[in-house]
Amino acid sequence: MDLQLRGKTAFISGSTGGIGAAIARTLAAEGARVIVNGRSEPAVQDAVATLRRAYPDAGHDGIVADFADPSSVERLLGDLGAVDILVNNVGQFGLAEFESISDDEWSNVLEVNLMSGVRLSRHALPGMLDRGWGRVLFVSSESGVDIPADMIHYGVTKAAMIALGNGLAKLTRGTAVTVNTILGGPTYSDGVATTIESIAADQAAPVEAVKASIIGRNHTTLLERFIEPEEIASLAAYLASPLASATNGATLRADGGVLTGML
Repeated sequence: MDLQLRGKTAFISGSTGGIGAAIARTLAAEGARVIVNGRSEPAVQDAVATLRRAYPDAGHDGIVADFADPSSVERLLGDLGAVDILVNNVGQFGLAEFESISDDEWSNVLEVNLMSGVRLSRHALPGMLDRGWGRVLFVSSESGVDIPADMIHYGVTKAAMIALGNGLAKLTRGTAVTVNTILGGPTYSDGVATTIESIAADQAAPVEAVKASIIGRNHTTLLERFIEPEEIASLAAYLASPLASATNGATLRADGGVLTGML
């Protein structure tokens, strides 16, 4: 299927690895010009080089920025220019007991997970409305609906991201601009893979056995396995395309069936 993305420019925050990198590859494969982002210059340059080798015709690029640092974000926004597709993907997560999470930690996760989307959308959405076409996507999580007791700060920011997408969609009434949110589930991202490989090494156990144990112990999932980043990316690419023109203000699940309620 042709997703009609040739000639579109997409920016994906947090896209040198994991879900963001998978979205970057998928959009590039569909003909979009992709601008990747990460905190490390070498990581960004490696990601750009990979895209240019695989898809050499679209002028892919990258911008280094740390979304925990507002001044770094200001520099990014000054360099970014107009985009047709904005994917708000960057995020931080980690297990923590609620009473141990300091105000500084709360501020940091809110800055990265929520304010990144606020600032990027404030930059990109007006131009999309002026030009008459655009796509804003938020990569949220099932944890924003069913807040985990051991990651309350993360779940709260993901819930806020869902609310932000819902509100922004109302600004697009009567236009060809859409704002949608993806609810991801337990995904075998780079960080998760590193952790599981470390556990497997410590236990002298096969990686696949550790993966199965963790997903079975910690999640009720109809998929009964970790989601691959490319599976999230496939939904993102569709929502970023003109084919998804009737989908706006929606929160769509790609959670592997972790959320099993009817709504």
